[in-house]
Amino acid sequence: MNKLVKNYLFLLIVAGSLTILDQWTKELVRSSLPMGSIWSPWEWLNPYARIVHWHNTGVAFGMFQGMNNVFAVLAAIVSVVIIYYYPRIAGDSRILKWAMSLQLAGAFGNFIDRVTIGYVTDFISVGNFPVFNVADASISVGVVVLLLYVWFQERKIREKEKLGEQVDPDGMKTEIVGNALPGNEQEF
Repeated sequence: MNKLVKNYLFLLIVAGSLTILDQWTKELVRSSLPMGSIWSPWEWLNPYARIVHWHNTGVAFGMFQGMNNVFAVLAAIVSVVIIYYYPRIAGDSRILKWAMSLQLAGAFGNFIDRVTIGYVTDFISVGNFPVFNVADASISVGVVVLLLYVWFQERKIREKEKLGEQVDPDGMKTEIVGNALPGNEQEF
């Protein structure tokens, strides 16, 4: 199978599955719980975790309420950018493929809500943390995975440089001989 098709197939399966899960759980909450009501299977669990039907016209943590259309446009832009750059950035890295797939699922899941019902349905409430949904969780996990990936890659590069290897932008290694800084040229 063509490598480009395989790359997009992974993106489609992961992002598509999570988007379907997100939309299904949101519809289940909208059809089962009146706005603002709380459900918990056990009373003792209620202070720690519960389902709360909530509307959000802003972004994470309830910031920027009333800007639904702006965030719908941003979600559409983010989705298109991820789809366009996905094969170029992710390459053969499964970690990057997962991170970008999670972020696409989250952006697209919330985009669907914003354009179809005019707000995002949030319902997962844990402790005192703001109420969120599957799409929000996908975005957050995708960003954390991406940041950890970048952090570990930076550490690898620093370790290689300490060992006397130089990593150029194309990922090719070259060996540093002596003190190869400009102005420290040595005659051999």
